[in-house]
Amino acid sequence: MGLDYDGFMEDVKNAPDGSVILLHACAHNPTGVDPTQEQWKAIAEVLKSKKHVPFFDCAYQGFATGSLERDRFAMEYFANQGFEMFIAQSFAKNFGMYGERVGCFHIVCKAETSEKVASQLKLVARPMYSNPPSFGARIVTTVLKNPDLYNEWKQNLITMSGRIKQVRELLYKELTENLKTPGDWRHILNQIGMFTYTGLSESQCERLTKDFHVYLLNSGRISMTGINTSNVAYLAKAINAVVTGKAKL
Repeated sequence: MGLDYDGFMEDVKNAPDGSVILLHACAHNPTGVDPTQEQWKAIAEVLKSKKHVPFFDCAYQGFATGSLERDRFAMEYFANQGFEMFIAQSFAKNFGMYGERVGCFHIVCKAETSEKVASQLKLVARPMYSNPPSFGARIVTTVLKNPDLYNEWKQNLITMSGRIKQVRELLYKELTENLKTPGDWRHILNQIGMFTYTGLSESQCERLTKDFHVYLLNSGRISMTGINTSNVAYLAKAINAVVTGKAKL
């Protein structure tokens, strides 16, 4: 329910030199576990020593902390360290554009190779989609270019990320203070973003779904955005029931 930092670093060090390493920029999916800024700096140092190529998946910028600037820390730091790297950026979540799946693919590279990189991207894009849908992209472009709309969007991100933080705190309080559920539930607060690994076993997850109609993956991963002030108490009681072995709430 946390980052196995030593194991992660060991795997990065043991990967063949020049490997492409997939990294989540923030609000890691599916775990909700992010490195600290100091850990990101150490990760960058190891990647540089191994000549690895970072590939950032940036799908939740603004949903982790509510700040676009804080959520881009890792990518910005790596760029300032001189890395050539890939960034896949999605606006599906932070703009609510799921139906359009609008995003950007960025490549940070040396100036002298940029034309060659661009030509290769065109060769890849042409047979894949040629002309992608433009409706969602135009909406995002309009918002990003308009100062008033841009600031309103940033406030919306603060609202959304704040709501996720609030339900995390509510769930933690229900489990620890109201129900005294056995176990350490601090990972609910420590994890970040839309998803949480609850730490529940597969059999416990199956019982949550079968007996209490709480739907989550058997791995224990649950969407925090599905929790609200109306259902958090029920969810906590259901979790308490499967942890303690009670037949009913």
